[in-house]
Amino acid sequence: MWQYEEVGHTDEATKILKTIFEGKATFDTPKPCRLIEKVLRIATDENSVILDSFAGSGTTAHTVLNMNKADGGNRKFILIEMMNYAESITAERVRRVIDGYGKESKKVEGTGGDFSFYELGERLLLENGDLNPNADVEKIRDYIWYMETKTRYEENSASEDNAYYLSTYNDVAYYFYYEKEMLTTLDRDFLTTIKTKADEYVIYADMCALSDELLKKYNITFKKIPRDIAKL
Repeated sequence: MWQYEEVGHTDEATKILKTIFEGKATFDTPKPCRLIEKVLRIATDENSVILDSFAGSGTTAHTVLNMNKADGGNRKFILIEMMNYAESITAERVRRVIDGYGKESKKVEGTGGDFSFYELGERLLLENGDLNPNADVEKIRDYIWYMETKTRYEENSASEDNAYYLSTYNDVAYYFYYEKEMLTTLDRDFLTTIKTKADEYVIYADMCALSDELLKKYNITFKKIPRDIAKL
């Protein structure tokens, strides 16, 4: 049993939030930093990456920053929050903790450190597994490249290949033959547009008109783009 004298309580956490946000009560029943620190002292070390999938008011990030400042640790945090206060409360709290907050006798020195804030865009895949037609094409290309190579995608702007060429990795050339408003077919005409020389080829398209023998001859792996072609 952890007594509140040791790990704090919500009233204590609320007072800290009010100091950070200049007297405003921004969040109901926040967790105290002392409670999260107790957990992290037990479950992590100075170089851990701490994931909080329900970030709320941002207590986990606040605690990690405090701990790093106190012992020189290199802990990192990943916070996830789906409510509309993610930037105005969760991220803003982290900014103020890093820079310092409060006034006069209640002034608290900043912890230092840094973080990045991101918002999710359109989902790439729908619940049925089909490609989201509203997703940004460049994001899809990034996703395919990462799923194929487990590396970050960096488009080769100097390439003289066709517009559907992604890049080459371990002597495999990747192509994403995709158009939002029309079906694409891997056929002989498409092959004539390929300029990159590689040992193997992975080509995404809606359909394939090449025989198995021809695919094997040119070391091509065809992958069907997951979408409802009947609606195109």
